[in-house]
Amino acid sequence: MLVRKIGEFGLINRIKKLIRTGPSVIVGLGDDCAVLKYNKYNYQLLTCDMLVEGVDFTRKDKPFLVGRKALAVSISDIASCGGLPRYALVSLGIPKSRSVDLVDKLYGGMISLAKSYKINIVGGDISSAQSLTINVSLLGEVEKKNLLLRSRALPGDFIFVTGELGGSISGKHLKFTPRLKEARFLVKNFKINSMIDVSDGLAQDLSHILEESNVGAFIYEKLLPLSNQACDLADALYTGEDFELLFTMPRKEAGKLMRMKKRINCRLIGEIVDRKEGLRLVDKKGSIKLLKLRGFRHF
Repeated sequence: MLVRKIGEFGLINRIKKLIRTGPSVIVGLGDDCAVLKYNKYNYQLLTCDMLVEGVDFTRKDKPFLVGRKALAVSISDIASCGGLPRYALVSLGIPKSRSVDLVDKLYGGMISLAKSYKINIVGGDISSAQSLTINVSLLGEVEKKNLLLRSRALPGDFIFVTGELGGSISGKHLKFTPRLKEARFLVKNFKINSMIDVSDGLAQDLSHILEESNVGAFIYEKLLPLSNQACDLADALYTGEDFELLFTMPRKEAGKLMRMKKRINCRLIGEIVDRKEGLRLVDKKGSIKLLKLRGFRHF
């Protein structure tokens, strides 16, 4: 059987069935980060992201920004679990024909962002490759009481998203700011039931929360915060690369958050309902339709 026949998530599910973890693993494959036992008050968070030329960036993109993005996407994963990033390993697959200056600029972007978030780059690996490939593994930590996962959304929760959606391919995907500050504000001030970052499109990433939490959702077109660069509604729903935070919280907490909206840029976009509803969109005319669970997929 070919990989393209089962697709990205079919392949992930196949791998998940092969893996067995020990008692030190709290959460393994299936969330934004692995969650590991650490000490009395904290968990360790571990995540990794791979960027491949021609898939996640182009040869025309500025190497500084490509390097910056390589670290930023992993910071976004740590943020979506409510934690803080600490240490990074960087592995490069690079064609022999590329310049040393390219490597300097890639690391320049990573080092600049690492400094902003007090992250130590502590090692990695280098290999020859047919196309430029960057893999970042990021170790972080989170207070046990503040850990956020995809699997804890409840019927009655309100759904929020930070920032704006769509149009990221025009440049935001290389320059976005990981929403670490916002995530930490949320976990310190509110009861958040679930969270994920929007990397593959709102519809697809929300569907991950629905699947892991065994619930459904209604989202409202008139409430979706489309960016000025978004081509249309489909762009905001399916294109991805926004790296905003998508989260759910109880109704009472949602009211509290909306009274504090001047302190954090986020919008109410929907509500969690019974699983039998699936994922549905209420359009501007009030019509309800089942959303296709699609977004960016590698295969």
